[in-house]
Amino acid sequence: MRILQALPALYSGGVERGTVEFAAELVKRGHDSFVVSNGGPMAEQVRGQGSTHIHMPIHRKTPASFGQILPMRRLLQELKPDIVHVRSRMPAWIINLALKTLPADQRPAVVSTFHGMYSVNPYSAIMARANHVIAVSNCVRDYVLEHFKVPEDRLTVIQRGVDIDAFRHRTINDQWLDILLSRFPQLAGKKVIMMPGRISRWKGQLDFLEAMARIVRQRPDCHGIIVGGAEPGKEHFLQELERERNRQGLTDKITFLGQRNDMTNLYLFADVVCHMSTKPEPFGRTVTEALASGTPVVAYNRGGAAETLQACFRDGLVTPDDSGAFASTVLAMLNKPRPDIALPDRFLLKAQTEGTLAVYDKVLCQKGRQPG
Repeated sequence: MRILQALPALYSGGVERGTVEFAAELVKRGHDSFVVSNGGPMAEQVRGQGSTHIHMPIHRKTPASFGQILPMRRLLQELKPDIVHVRSRMPAWIINLALKTLPADQRPAVVSTFHGMYSVNPYSAIMARANHVIAVSNCVRDYVLEHFKVPEDRLTVIQRGVDIDAFRHRTINDQWLDILLSRFPQLAGKKVIMMPGRISRWKGQLDFLEAMARIVRQRPDCHGIIVGGAEPGKEHFLQELERERNRQGLTDKITFLGQRNDMTNLYLFADVVCHMSTKPEPFGRTVTEALASGTPVVAYNRGGAAETLQACFRDGLVTPDDSGAFASTVLAMLNKPRPDIALPDRFLLKAQTEGTLAVYDKVLCQKGRQPG
């Protein structure tokens, strides 16, 4: 098959990483893989893994983006993809309008993925117009059924898969550890509590600081690390977090590591990984990756992150928004041996790939075309 994935850009988020990993799997299985985006640091990774990256400014949520309709139409005519997989709303609008100008027999099948609980309005509704819709968790599925009225036979839950071989049965590289501790010597000999995720108010970093203040009162040997970068234009929240860290007396107990590309090592390095989003998260990729590494996760019991923990590590679930209970659960984890965690198959990259390819085959059959 010839498969074109479309998304706004290729930076470091879960949608981007999932797109890149899936593109690599397509190439491994002998399919022609194309990714259209406004580019970013991961575009080179896409090319290096054997896919074709096509730069197109389809990322802006402004009327100016509709200037890409004709270029997109020309691209679709040139590539003749069997499947177009849209992963965000503005690219979906551009592709939808480009396809309307093509003869019906030249239009590829369209699959969309709801990566989140999108606001309920006509702009978001474009994601429900695809031939088939994928939801990344059961809570997203329920949201789509309730608010976007997608028929159940056009909706499939496929969790974002983790490449288990990239995380399990690994050991920390000594050279990596030496470099990390030379830059952050305050982490040496500490129990490390990690909070990964984009620096954003709803990701829960303020709750993490509150929980850490409770934790270090009982375990002064603990040190918290906040891993992730601030979105352009939102650096003010990072500054707010730094002020709150100092106000809580955590200046020497919390370190901001910034955006990193060594998460597989950091998961192993951490003693506990935290997930504290202040609203239901559609999936929670860091939860799956940490569990795949064998590192215990403590998370608020809501959203997609809770679905993962309910499936394989219920000890890590905490009543939402209760930072005191969260701190107590983390402390309890530190007093136990590292657990033996087994991820169900549905959370693995292989299952995601095979499930998505099955959706592609289904929509091609419905269009009367031979699947790959």
